[in-house]
Amino acid sequence: MQRLMPILVGLLIVLAALSSCVFVVRERDYALVFSLGEVRKTINEPGLYFKAPPPFQNVVTLDKRILTIETNEAERIQTSEKKNLLIDSYVKWRIADPRQYYVSTGGNERVAQERLQALIRDALNASVNVRTVRDVVSTERDKIMAEILTNVAKRAEPLGVQIVDVRLRRIEFAPEISESVYRRMEAERTRVANELRSIGAAEGEKIRAEADRQREVIVAQAYAKAQGIMGEGDAAAASIYAQAYGKNPQFYTYYKSLEAYRASFSKPGDVLVVDPSSSFFQFMKDPAGAALAPVTVPAK
Repeated sequence: MQRLMPILVGLLIVLAALSSCVFVVRERDYALVFSLGEVRKTINEPGLYFKAPPPFQNVVTLDKRILTIETNEAERIQTSEKKNLLIDSYVKWRIADPRQYYVSTGGNERVAQERLQALIRDALNASVNVRTVRDVVSTERDKIMAEILTNVAKRAEPLGVQIVDVRLRRIEFAPEISESVYRRMEAERTRVANELRSIGAAEGEKIRAEADRQREVIVAQAYAKAQGIMGEGDAAAASIYAQAYGKNPQFYTYYKSLEAYRASFSKPGDVLVVDPSSSFFQFMKDPAGAALAPVTVPAK
């Protein structure tokens, strides 16, 4: 047993030495192999690797995943109208050059985030300061994010960092101007609503006037057509009367005299001042008085 102890101790020393010479790189990491304080090798692919034991070589791993920078408090930024906006944003970034990243930040993620936040703040100010509130809030929001992404990506290259995306998550007015902005927006919406109402009223009057004109035209056309039909009817009736009365003029005279009597004595109190020898009484004196002159109705 005593003879085996030195052998076991030697084996443990050898295993310890071997374990310090082997390292594993995971899929989500980069590995930097340092030799005497200098970066000798950059490993991007996962797997099992070998190195010299410390202090000759040592390994530092860096996260290769996409990371997020979120602002703790909304940035207060002024527009071209001198209006303060509170803008909350976030940025997606990743390490693109592990060697450059380590040289620039010492491999400290917090240092990298602080430097990137300063770049983002400058780019955000540069894009918002030249635009109005309307541009920032609605019309050019996507353009602003694209400008910030381009600006920050270019300035982040010396850090060995790639900017994947920039988003403006929330844009609000500063409390001191919110109320005045809301009142102005309300007045603008009221003006637009009144304008639309006036346009609608004008269109309504135009439609009603056109409907009235069409109604008058239709009524006039219908009246003209009715008068034409009535005229044709009267002409046809007159023709029929003429043909009928022409067949027996004596009966026509007798019938017209009866109509005249009916019209003259329609009321009990009617009084006629007329010559008894007038032709008006021809059928009263002589029922066969058809040969006399036509009957004329006397005035009452």
